[in-house]
Amino acid sequence: MDKKEIGYRLFAMVYGMCKIFPRKKNRVFLVMTHDAGPEGNVGVIRNYLNASETDWEFCPLRRKDTNFSGPDKVTQLVRFFIRKPYELATSSYVFQDNVFLPMAFIKFSKNVKVVQLWHGTGTIKKFGQDANEGRLKQLEKMANSTITHLIVNGEKWKSLYSHIFSVKEEKTFVTGMPRTDILFQEEEQEKKVERFYEKYPELIGKKLVLYAPTFRDNELGEQKLHLELEQMLKRLPKEVVIGLRLHPFVADQFQYRGEGGERVKDFSHYDQLNTLLFASKALITDYSSIIFEYVALRKPMYFYAYDLEKFSDEGRGFYEDYSSYVPGQVSKTTDELIAQMIEEQTCEEVKEQWEEKRRKFQEENYAFEDGNSTWRLMKLLKME
Repeated sequence: MDKKEIGYRLFAMVYGMCKIFPRKKNRVFLVMTHDAGPEGNVGVIRNYLNASETDWEFCPLRRKDTNFSGPDKVTQLVRFFIRKPYELATSSYVFQDNVFLPMAFIKFSKNVKVVQLWHGTGTIKKFGQDANEGRLKQLEKMANSTITHLIVNGEKWKSLYSHIFSVKEEKTFVTGMPRTDILFQEEEQEKKVERFYEKYPELIGKKLVLYAPTFRDNELGEQKLHLELEQMLKRLPKEVVIGLRLHPFVADQFQYRGEGGERVKDFSHYDQLNTLLFASKALITDYSSIIFEYVALRKPMYFYAYDLEKFSDEGRGFYEDYSSYVPGQVSKTTDELIAQMIEEQTCEEVKEQWEEKRRKFQEENYAFEDGNSTWRLMKLLKME
């Protein structure tokens, strides 16, 4: 048994001891280990409940709460292994944007609602029970057995996500994802963009192109950019600024040291991803689920898949044929990507072709486009 599993079991043991305390009707435990910001699925739930007439009490668990290092190590350990199990044991609702593995050894009371929202609206690449192996896969399945409500964005995802999380379909509900609500609220988007430019006035009048590559399991500890940013900046109009949005696992260990100057901005630690999407003019990605949100904004997106064959054969693999599925042109070199971007911006026929592809992609992946997904979920849980 490795150290991590010992930690999971210790957390669960303290949880079991804390079940002697009464559960609080309005206490909500928030697993926000992927996105602790206000625009992630769990953050949107928190803001929604905060605005209601009911006096809710929130107990967040963030990724930083699982980092036991530095001068406050003892305090962090006490907080995680004593305070957090107590808060979880006395909560009536649990919302998650990730799998919390200590739950593999936890048995919740039957009236506790455990809601898995995940952090993506859809997926291109395989994950969960389709990607993990060995003990991790087993622990994940055990943890997911506690889920009472698995939330998905459309009918298309119901059976697939049930399989990915190893959850029965009767526990999988199509309400739409909370974080997508604002994608259909133009006034709220405009307000967020205004605040974004107040924080980054140097970007006023610029064209922000967001580069958001996915996390690659084999690159942890060896983070580098494969996109040749300096080459792009030389060939694209001078008003173009490249914004970097790296995966949390990568961002903590990466620092851009290229020659892009003020035309390259690292937004990896900016905690409002949706705002970045609103402020950007186009998206460059590869296998990231970010495309399922971005498509609703009807903006150009490009797919820089330099390692497509390797990722497909040696990595996690895909649920669909990648090149024909994604709603944008696929490139394997920076030169090819630049040419595609210029082509779509200058050729009306090409532009219309990809606009139609994105429209159909959105229809396939969204059951609702009304901005009321959070309300539907709260109604389902009887929290309204």
